[in-house]
Amino acid sequence: MSFQIDLNGKVVLITGATSGIGAGIAQSFAQAGAKIVGCAQYLKGSSEALMFQKEMDLQDAESLYCSADLVRTDQIVNLVAEVIAHFGRIDVLVSNAGVNIFEGAEHCSEERWMENHQINLASHWLLAKACKLALEANNGTIIMMSSNHAYSTIPGCFPYNVTKTALTGLVRSLAIEWAPGIRTVGIAPGFIDTPGNQAWFDSFDNPQLERENTVNLHPVKKLGTAAEIGGWCVFLASEYAAFACGVTYLVDGGRSALMQD
Repeated sequence: MSFQIDLNGKVVLITGATSGIGAGIAQSFAQAGAKIVGCAQYLKGSSEALMFQKEMDLQDAESLYCSADLVRTDQIVNLVAEVIAHFGRIDVLVSNAGVNIFEGAEHCSEERWMENHQINLASHWLLAKACKLALEANNGTIIMMSSNHAYSTIPGCFPYNVTKTALTGLVRSLAIEWAPGIRTVGIAPGFIDTPGNQAWFDSFDNPQLERENTVNLHPVKKLGTAAEIGGWCVFLASEYAAFACGVTYLVDGGRSALMQD
């Protein structure tokens, strides 16, 4: 008998679900049989929302798309209410939405600092609070998406790296305050091969060379994929990860283990 994870009947809310890592997470949960709620800022009926729905249909997954600005508490509350009205429950929250705000400590303005704080830290806490009662009713799981920048970083990535580090503390705090009713864990992905990161490669004179140089920073000699992070999420939401709580897992292809000469 093959080893399988069956999440049939579980309702999974995923933020930032229309692209990149979030889209990969949604597809992975759909393959495990879950009902998928994808959330992003794009309006219903937008090309991004329609593409999300198309992908879920290809997976034969029961799904719902919701539009919300996660820096607004009223829209977070409305998001959770919409999910409950449609599916009646929430079993897993994958708090994935975030933005890259790389300014550097000296040149970062207070406005950009606050923008970064709101979307990359506060929104995760506010969404978790809004989902708390629904998750407790089903012994649910929260998965927070941090970054390898929480563990080691490079110059110029302030203040993004500060909030990603703080998210590991949020994971610990929710775990010790909300368990056993809710199990909270985090994932800190490294360099994931997404369209956004490809656009970064394309900004160089020789994109292929820059990609090769980046790959060579990783002992595994490859970049990560959104599907691999999705697989981690599915496992952490399953019964097999029931003893995992309060920790953020670094998934970076060994890059942080290798001294960069």
